[in-house]
Amino acid sequence: MLLSPHEILKQYWGYDSFRPMQEEIIESVLLGNDTLALLPTGGGKSICFQVPGMIMDGVCLVISPLIALMKDQVENLKDKGISVASIHSGLSYFEVKCILQDAIEGDYQFLYLSPERLETNLFKELLPYLKISLLVVDEAHCVSQWGYDFRPSYLRIAQIRESVPDVPMIALTASATVEVQKDLLLKLSMQKAKIFKQSFEKQNLSYSVFKVDSKINKVLEILEAVPGSSIVYCNNRRQTKELAELLQLNQVNADYYHAGISSDERTEKQDAWIQNNVRVMTCTNAFGLGIDKPDVRTVIHFDAPECIESYYQEAGRVGRDGKKAYAVLLYHSSDIDALLSMPDKRYPTITSIKKVYQSLANYLQLPVGTGEMQYFDFDLNEFVKNFQLDSYLVNNTLKILEQEGHCHLSENIFLPARIQFTVDKESLYAFELNYPDLEPIIKTLLRTYQGIYDNRTAIFEKQISRILRTPIEEIKLQLEKLHQLGIIEWLPQKEKPQIYFSLNRAPAEWLNIDQDLYNKRKKQYQKRLDAMIGYIQSADACRSHLITNYFGEVSKKYCGTCDNCLNRKKQELNSKDFKVIAEKIKALASKGIPMNELLAQCNAFASDDIWTALRFLESEQQITIEENGMVQNLST
Repeated sequence: MLLSPHEILKQYWGYDSFRPMQEEIIESVLLGNDTLALLPTGGGKSICFQVPGMIMDGVCLVISPLIALMKDQVENLKDKGISVASIHSGLSYFEVKCILQDAIEGDYQFLYLSPERLETNLFKELLPYLKISLLVVDEAHCVSQWGYDFRPSYLRIAQIRESVPDVPMIALTASATVEVQKDLLLKLSMQKAKIFKQSFEKQNLSYSVFKVDSKINKVLEILEAVPGSSIVYCNNRRQTKELAELLQLNQVNADYYHAGISSDERTEKQDAWIQNNVRVMTCTNAFGLGIDKPDVRTVIHFDAPECIESYYQEAGRVGRDGKKAYAVLLYHSSDIDALLSMPDKRYPTITSIKKVYQSLANYLQLPVGTGEMQYFDFDLNEFVKNFQLDSYLVNNTLKILEQEGHCHLSENIFLPARIQFTVDKESLYAFELNYPDLEPIIKTLLRTYQGIYDNRTAIFEKQISRILRTPIEEIKLQLEKLHQLGIIEWLPQKEKPQIYFSLNRAPAEWLNIDQDLYNKRKKQYQKRLDAMIGYIQSADACRSHLITNYFGEVSKKYCGTCDNCLNRKKQELNSKDFKVIAEKIKALASKGIPMNELLAQCNAFASDDIWTALRFLESEQQITIEENGMVQNLST
């Protein structure tokens, strides 16, 4: 007997009810409609396809561009006892074939794929045999060339529908302007889709922008005034480490995170922060994807992002429990100057692009006409130093080469170790007799990894370590020994950044760049940048309005809690009256006072004026209003 959506939600996720709009989206999918779901960060997008995926007959195919996000969702489903597999860049041809064959046999309810995998001949050959119940396009804004995170591989998704025309599709995104929404519906052939939009407004979130002389001092001030978990976003890796160290010197429990640290270290740091063993995470935008930590109280941007989409997504990782939370952006005058100079840096000349492309081919020693669908180790610092290039130019050129469909840089890719036995079974048996200390690991490899004797297969040292109850360092030594003795071919795991070539390397002078599209993207980028600068420099507009209007949502109600709204309310109050009310509130709150008692003792003033003063004092961290309704004076 099939379970209902509510029963599945309760049994597998432990929730009694859906979040706003989730149930309507699920019903649309179950009715077989193409569906576009625009839900803000933290709005529970994954539930919208995972619940119907549990009900519908067949395998739910989920296309996701982010390996880290894919990995988190797959592990979460596995923890719930749900059958799921993922196909990404770290798997061999043999492993991908096994997973697809198992999916054809009906072994999985969910199959996650990176968009590049859709283009492989193996997937195209086996696609007609897959019984697909639902096509899911996560981070759907990536399909639009006019969005902030365009990925060419997403343009191929519509071709999948030609093979499975009767399968419904759901596209999900947290940040798409009206223009991007129209474009993605067109590119995904979803013109008749049911569209569900949740408001971009977040009533519990207070936005503020501060122009400051010392950013670190302001961060310390905010962290002292607002208890609880925090994220501080920085624009570069070096700064994340330096800022964490400065916070530690000021007795703040902080750590740092970026894509350049190892996979194990990233997991360790992330877990420590989720479990509140670390209070503050200073990080690049590599942090936060797929993390649903409800009790984050502050997100601070130490540097200004380049677009409102990024800012909104990152700020949206705060206050998911519905309680009061703060998104703060800090800037200097020099930050605005830096943003104004970005378009020409972000979109260099075609000549500069071709120069970097030629240098890349020389660095990788990649001949013309080779490299298609291959990964290559790539050390950015070494590359920049060897060819005397500007690192910012290189990074931006790589983004452009990705958008043009030539190649892309995967900074935090994980390629597991791979092994294949290189001797016949008779020789292997004789070897085990001569080397009995290596017999347990040989037996474990053969029993644990299907096809390892005949094919190069991904293995996981941690798994072998757990099975044999042997330290992972010893496992690696044994694998190295087997490799040196010619028993296995062992390719150790890689966590270095990788350059993936979607197309064969071309002669640099013939490199295909669509000049018209390139110029249009640059104009769109300038438009996004102008909106971000407008948001930062606005001194009177409601910040919630600025964000919701950017995404095409008309809102007439002021949030009342952002810095501009509070300043406007303060100005509306006679300054003498405000001072009297503020001093009265601070005096009453000097030893803590329940809110209802404070309001009663201030009844000589208008209620709106009292609340204006309360919100202003709270935003300035002069008072705090606790969950139990107690008001405390922080300035005494």
